[in-house]
Amino acid sequence: MELLEKLWQRGKEFLHVQYPIMAGAMTWISNHKLVAAICNQGGFGCLAGGNLPPAVFAAEIDRTRALTDKPFAANLITIAPNYQEHLRIAVEKQLPFIIFAGSFPKASEIKLAKSSGAKVMAFASNESIAERMIQSGVDALILEGSEAGGHIGHVSLIILLQQVLFNFSNVPVFVAGGIATGRLIAHLLLMGAAGIQMGTRFVMTEECEVHPKFKEAFIKARARDAVATPALGSELHVVAVRAIKNKGMDEFSELQMELIQKRRQNLISSKAAQYQVENFWVGALRRAVQDGDIERGSLMAGQSVGLVHKIQPLHELFSEIIHEAESELRKIKERLLF
Repeated sequence: MELLEKLWQRGKEFLHVQYPIMAGAMTWISNHKLVAAICNQGGFGCLAGGNLPPAVFAAEIDRTRALTDKPFAANLITIAPNYQEHLRIAVEKQLPFIIFAGSFPKASEIKLAKSSGAKVMAFASNESIAERMIQSGVDALILEGSEAGGHIGHVSLIILLQQVLFNFSNVPVFVAGGIATGRLIAHLLLMGAAGIQMGTRFVMTEECEVHPKFKEAFIKARARDAVATPALGSELHVVAVRAIKNKGMDEFSELQMELIQKRRQNLISSKAAQYQVENFWVGALRRAVQDGDIERGSLMAGQSVGLVHKIQPLHELFSEIIHEAESELRKIKERLLF
């Protein structure tokens, strides 16, 4: 692992892990058991704050700490109703890492997070936002391309690499979206990434306790089956969600049309309509993950689902990825010695 060690040393030192491979925070999926298991295998786990009741969120942090002595993060959704309480709890419990997601945190919130000793990470969707986040005090950036699953931005990872990764070297930059193989990880590290983040691949592990039907749907799906939800009109300010297409997707489009009509007739406030949109996804994802409703539940998945064809234990996943990455780096080295 000589070549790999050199390339991801910065990410290892920043995260204090054996492998700077982050597991994206997935609502209803990234709980204390999965996060701790990933950390104990040498990776970096992220608790999904979502909109958990504050007491449940606090308990998840404690349960994770009971299962691992390794560092982990909590992913806080800045647009969630319980966000401020989540931030307060993360600070009080002195989490080593806090990740801001959903929208962009205020400089005062970043300062508060850092006051507890936490390293702060935030997502950046273009150069100006990356610069703003760094000036506000974040310690590292995450670039997540639209190939990813769940709530997504509008820009693919291949563009974000050129916009942000190639132009910012003063903080570690971790990249995500469509990553499923060690071979690609090798190339991303060569481009300057400090490490990577995956979500879909971690769903397909034995330690991930989602409903068996959820995993079966992933195995059967092709990359083109993981589609982004369309935004109908501009009244709702819908953030696109990438998931495997099913009847639930059609129902979401129908919900949007219904809410748009109500908004135009002033029968519902913008805030209430937005709440119904987000509540739809929270409920639909829970039904798929916990109950196995793969017809009407939300099968949030990245386009990398087309590259994942088996369920495997975490230790095997890490071994496979690391071997692929190191092997690819040796091939690249041979090609350069012409």
